[in-house]
Amino acid sequence: MGYPRKLKPPPIDTTPISKQLANIRKMKGFTQYTLADSIGVSRKQISDYERGLALPNSDMIVRLAAALKVSADSLLGLKHIETATTVSNVRFSRRIKEVEQLPESKKRIIVKILDEFLNQA
Repeated sequence: MGYPRKLKPPPIDTTPISKQLANIRKMKGFTQYTLADSIGVSRKQISDYERGLALPNSDMIVRLAAALKVSADSLLGLKHIETATTVSNVRFSRRIKEVEQLPESKKRIIVKILDEFLNQA
């Protein structure tokens, strides 16, 4: 009877949490100010995390993950995040988030306006 084969662990993204946080924050359309405000910390604290000057503790990782709507594994680089949804225009992304908060009747009006605009383009 032989020894069991060693299984190779899945590849892990070795990007530091500082870069992961910055990339995910931008991908999700947050500014440092809006992310900081959503979790009750200062913009400087987010900046320090993103520049690698400070490391978030486990509680802060959970709060950041919840605010960004990703898993803590994603922030830590243990889980791959699809970058196809990367938002290149933060202002546009914020507006979409604001529209999502509107009542359905107002959303339908905005969709009609967009459809009309796009049909003319």
